[in-house]
Amino acid sequence: MLSGPPPDTAAMTDTPPDRLSNHPRSAHYDAAAMERGVGIVFNGEERTNVEEYCISEGWIRVAVGKALDRRGQPMTMKINGRVEPYFRTPPAAG
Repeated sequence: MLSGPPPDTAAMTDTPPDRLSNHPRSAHYDAAAMERGVGIVFNGEERTNVEEYCISEGWIRVAVGKALDRRGQPMTMKINGRVEPYFRTPPAAG
């Protein structure tokens, strides 16, 4: 008998989601992924100010200055390019 998760589940846990947002009210928010920490390499450069990303569509959203929208959320700008997300910590054993 094999120990650990099935192979397809293990591969899924090591790959960040196709689209992820760091705002809990978003439909693309994933608490488990955010808990592990997701890093973004955008066009070959490490980015730390990414609010949301989409791998399949090739874009990130970044905050624009300190401006806020009418709901109190940061104003964002969409930038197109190559998105390479990665998890900062390994999956929890168990």
